[in-house]
Amino acid sequence: MESKETTGSAQMPTTYDPKAAEQKWYSYWKDGGFFNAGKRPEAEPFTIVIPPPNVTGMLHIGHTLDFTLQDIIIRVKRMQGYDALWLPGSDHAGIATQTKVEQKLREQGVTRYDLGREKFLEKVWEWKEQYANTIREQWAKMGLSLDYSRERFTLDEGLSRAVREVFVNLYNKGLIYRGKRIINWDPAARTALSDIEVEYKEVQGHLYHLKYPLKDGSGFITVATTRPETMLGDTAVAVHPEDERYQDMIGKMLVLPVVGREIPVIADEYVEKDFGSGAVKITPSHDPNDFEMGLRHDLPQITVMDESGTMNGFAGKYEGLDRSECRKQIVSDLQEAGVLVRIEDHVHQVGHSERSGAVVEPYLSTQWFVKMKPLADAAIEAQKSGDGVNFVPERFEKTYLHWIENVRDWCISRQLWWGHRIPAWYCEQCGEVHVSHDELDVCSACGSHQLKQDEDVLDTWFSSALWPFSTLGWPEDSEDFKRYYPTNVLVTGYDIIYFWVARMIFTALEFTGEKPFKDVLMHGLVRDADGKKMSKSLGNGVDPLEVIEKYGTDAMRYMISTGITPGQDLRFRWEKVEQARNFANKIWNASRFALMNLEGVQYSDIDISGDLGTADRWILHRLNETSRDITRLIDSYEFGETGRLLYNFIWDDLCDWYIEFAKLTLYGEDEAAKKNTQSVLVYVLDRTMRLIHPFMPFISEEIWQHLPHDGDTVMLAEWPTYDAALENPEAVAEMDMLMDVIRAVRNIRAEVNVPMSKKIELLLQASDAKGLSIVQRNEVYIRRFCNTSQYEAGLSLSTPDKAMTAIVTGAELYLPLAGLIDIDQEIARLEKELQHLNSEVSRVDKKLGNEGFVAKAPAKVIEEEKAKQADYSDKRDKVIARIAELRG
Repeated sequence: MESKETTGSAQMPTTYDPKAAEQKWYSYWKDGGFFNAGKRPEAEPFTIVIPPPNVTGMLHIGHTLDFTLQDIIIRVKRMQGYDALWLPGSDHAGIATQTKVEQKLREQGVTRYDLGREKFLEKVWEWKEQYANTIREQWAKMGLSLDYSRERFTLDEGLSRAVREVFVNLYNKGLIYRGKRIINWDPAARTALSDIEVEYKEVQGHLYHLKYPLKDGSGFITVATTRPETMLGDTAVAVHPEDERYQDMIGKMLVLPVVGREIPVIADEYVEKDFGSGAVKITPSHDPNDFEMGLRHDLPQITVMDESGTMNGFAGKYEGLDRSECRKQIVSDLQEAGVLVRIEDHVHQVGHSERSGAVVEPYLSTQWFVKMKPLADAAIEAQKSGDGVNFVPERFEKTYLHWIENVRDWCISRQLWWGHRIPAWYCEQCGEVHVSHDELDVCSACGSHQLKQDEDVLDTWFSSALWPFSTLGWPEDSEDFKRYYPTNVLVTGYDIIYFWVARMIFTALEFTGEKPFKDVLMHGLVRDADGKKMSKSLGNGVDPLEVIEKYGTDAMRYMISTGITPGQDLRFRWEKVEQARNFANKIWNASRFALMNLEGVQYSDIDISGDLGTADRWILHRLNETSRDITRLIDSYEFGETGRLLYNFIWDDLCDWYIEFAKLTLYGEDEAAKKNTQSVLVYVLDRTMRLIHPFMPFISEEIWQHLPHDGDTVMLAEWPTYDAALENPEAVAEMDMLMDVIRAVRNIRAEVNVPMSKKIELLLQASDAKGLSIVQRNEVYIRRFCNTSQYEAGLSLSTPDKAMTAIVTGAELYLPLAGLIDIDQEIARLEKELQHLNSEVSRVDKKLGNEGFVAKAPAKVIEEEKAKQADYSDKRDKVIARIAELRG
């Protein structure tokens, strides 16, 4: 595509075809390498790494918001001359992807165990390739200017090397350890879960009150539980050491009902003595708080379920029962034993696996953990010393700090096959554990070759925590890492601030010595029109491809990016997309008109330094002002306000005012004025396409290519900057006066129902010589846009007795009624209106005068009636005054 010197209307279709433009220009940009970084070695780099979508399916409307905001930022920076890199990629997503593939295999009657690890992983890689391609196609549909030459995947060899480097390094520092602790367990998927993979749902359950008798027969202690099946693993009952009710029981033994095992009464300050009975059952293997208490008191750990949630041998006669079946059976047995005091209805939050939907089991298991405190302390210090990340909005810094200041050790192992396999080998001869970057085949402790690698893989968040630097070549000192790291901004949803943002920060500080990004822009969720969270179960989700198919990519991008406030949720409304589509059509039609009047104009002809008219100077001032404000707002991530400014400038200033004014010059006899206006029109449209381009890339490119231009693509055109020479407050004052006059006349026409097609008489009395000079210089505009049959302007006019009047800054306007309306007919109409208003005022007065109504009606209803009373009375007074004015 060559630079274009001249233009002509014949080339620009009557209507804009989004599909044709989107396919044409995306291929042109991508094939031309315009998205690729590294072509400006002298320029300052600017980097964004995409939050990698999971290869689990199609992108949703939340991705559209996230990616569009990034694309806007990177397109602006590219136009501002930066060496801008937007690095794409996707996440293997561990359990999420494995669950999807296993579901697909189950439909075929096959399990992963039937296939074996190697064959199963081949199936998952096939899935990955399919959905990675789908994601790329969706990126293209969304118009994203990604540097595909640097695309990454979290299981790429380079990223896998980074994962092993981090694991080995942390292990050697003593910050990764293997131990037995309580973790979130998914009994359906049979794996540990991260906190983010647990969804808490409100469940109607029960609270079971049980009597645990003392062995010496001196009494009993009452405890309450929502999960009576776990009592099979109880190893103590705890009370507060200062609770007077239990002082003589501390140290005694209880007999565990149904089971018959003896367990001690212990004292621990964790117990709340004022809550319930002040006594709690302790099950170290099935509750995280009980686990910690068990460690303090050296209690046994009895695990009564297996990995599928089925009761095991330690459950005695309940062995083999599913945990829910066990609950029913044990409640029945407790009732029969006479130790079930009562059952209460109880609503509580229960954790469910985000992936399988199963109720999550707190489960004692041997897993790998990251010791978080030293890493968290470094991140906290950086944030509080002023060297930390800039959160937008700022309030999310408190959210981040609260979590990282109270962080617990991170369980990083997963009982899956898809993911980064833990680089640890166990010697089957001597039991030695070896952690290594490379595959091991001999034990360094005993020389045995009987080594077996850990079967588990790492939590998917472990590799994504390294994303800002592993994608750029770390741990190698690559050219990309040296040039583009640290990155400039991360754009992501506030819902993963703990699980991803925080982890990226502390790993980056630990391994690169620098924060991974300067800013982190937190946006909200995209909800439906009623504010509900979108979900498959509710059937209220929105497919971005459906939006694109119906309204085009630009309309979707503009709606979703300019309808937000930083950190707040966005409600998706189809009518807003339609409005954005109408905005695109307005831009197209205005540009098409302009191009019809630019025949033969060359880019080299454009000169805005001549003797310009009021409207020309005014639109240049407004463009200049808008460019300055939009740049400031985008730098502050205020995309919603940016959208408002763009819309007002394009729709109101450019289309509704300037182009209408320009028509008179373009169709006029003055060739010099015509050339000036053509230059201004090309200049303003060119810059407007640049300003709108990051939001609406396709229509802006299509129009820009039709304009006389210099360069291959608008996406590499220089971003409009503020130019003091274009400031023109005098032109603004003149144009404001002209627009006020035209608006005032239009308002009067509307008030008396006189169409714009009917000519009117207009008298304009200026307040001073300056105002008179303005209206005299611009008489042609006033006559045209007020559609006058007679027009007179002066400092001291003889004003008519009966006239509609309006006062604007610098002038008084008079429209003689005789030329506007039939006075007798208008009086008759107003008298009829007065009758109606008298009736309404009387009705409301009567209602508010009724003591019974005022006493019984809600305050809101009374306020509404009072508002009606004031409104009707005001309208009646105006109609009375109008009738009097007409009668003279």
